[in-house]
Amino acid sequence: MAHTSEEVFEKVQEALVDALGVDDEEVTPEATLVGDLGAESIDFLDIVFKLEKAFNIQIPREELSPEDILTNSQYVQDGKVTPEGLTELKRRMPWADLSKFEENPRVQDFGDLLTVQDMCRYVESKIGS
Repeated sequence: MAHTSEEVFEKVQEALVDALGVDDEEVTPEATLVGDLGAESIDFLDIVFKLEKAFNIQIPREELSPEDILTNSQYVQDGKVTPEGLTELKRRMPWADLSKFEENPRVQDFGDLLTVQDMCRYVESKIGS
């Protein structure tokens, strides 16, 4: 069953409101999950569960959170993701807008990267709408 972008956004918004206890109007496409909406790592399990249920999809943890890249000395030096690491992140996360992260690719800032729009694009890539 195909979903429009609006339907995807509404379901993602609903999942985030439920999981994070934020108001609908706070969940805008540009809002970052961690910085703006206050998501913590434990919340991501809840968000993933709600999205899997809402869209009847499977979300492998490593697709949303590429910890193996961020903890690999081949891809990280002095607390920053290397150009090779950025290439690998882009390959693994084609739905995420990494342009802002590329300006200053500090590992500790990676969590602040994901926006509501990125989540919508990710879901759309999984449901093939």
